Amino acid sequence: MTDMDCRCGRVALMGPPNAGKSTLLNALLGQKVTIVTPKPQTTRNQIVGILTDAGAQIIFMDTPGLTQVRGRLSKTMIQAVWQSLGQADVILPVLDAHLYIRHPEFLDRDLAPVAEALASDERPMIVVANKVDLFSDKSRMLPLLARLHEMWPRAEIFPFSALRKDGLPELKALIRSQLPEGPAQYPEDQISTASLRFMAAEIIREKLFLHLHQEVPYGVAVDVESWEEDEERGQTIIHAVIYVARPMHKAMVIGRAGSSIKEIGMEARKEIQELLGGKAHLELWVKVREHWSEDPGFLRELGLMAE
Repeated sequence: MTDMDCRCGRVALMGPPNAGKSTLLNALLGQKVTIVTPKPQTTRNQIVGILTDAGAQIIFMDTPGLTQVRGRLSKTMIQAVWQSLGQADVILPVLDAHLYIRHPEFLDRDLAPVAEALASDERPMIVVANKVDLFSDKSRMLPLLARLHEMWPRAEIFPFSALRKDGLPELKALIRSQLPEGPAQYPEDQISTASLRFMAAEIIREKLFLHLHQEVPYGVAVDVESWEEDEERGQTIIHAVIYVARPMHKAMVIGRAGSSIKEIGMEARKEIQELLGGKAHLELWVKVREHWSEDPGFLRELGLMAE
């Protein structure tokens, strides 16, 4: 790509929790760079994914779900959303179309603050009405599409299924067409700004979300304490600590006779090895740290707060 014919820009993926932003980002990039679970608020900070193809580099910023602010961690997550929005050349709200077709009254509740904040914004906007695979009668979408056009008259509305990826080339082309002209900012083979250490911690946290129930996943944090390359054995040795907010949660994470932590570790190690393209040895410990989500210093250590 030459600077003369290249487009390059930042695209902020934003919207309510569980709308499918992370699934959409992984689909657009063609590989997994951010964790995905059925639980809302899985993403806690800004994840940057980079798509480079003929004549364009799209820098996607996946953000935590916009929700009612509760506690320091939630406030930090919301700050990450607005920080991404400030950096964006293109705004990409992602919505759960299936939810708002069934409950149109939820639309204003979830999107009123965003709609108001972006009402006079002149940057290009593409609203992705996601999860259209969950209903067969597409005419049910008409009232929702009309309402979205009222909220954002200048926006492109794009019905989509991030899970099935129908229309993916068309969505990529639409995003590309909205980018400003400019040179690429990252090497062609770079797909994320996240470190391997951060991505490994996220993989462990994903497995915790998938295995644990009720409120437990929201009270866990993962910190990779050490990362060593054992050249003699040809493997990466990773020591990670799983922090929980309550003593009772520690027992849940460990499981009967260590069954739960063993399964989480096996699944995480397998995916980390795929990420690294080589062998990994993963050691997990569980520690209780009450009120960790309200501790600014600890959140900063975890990379969840700006310096």
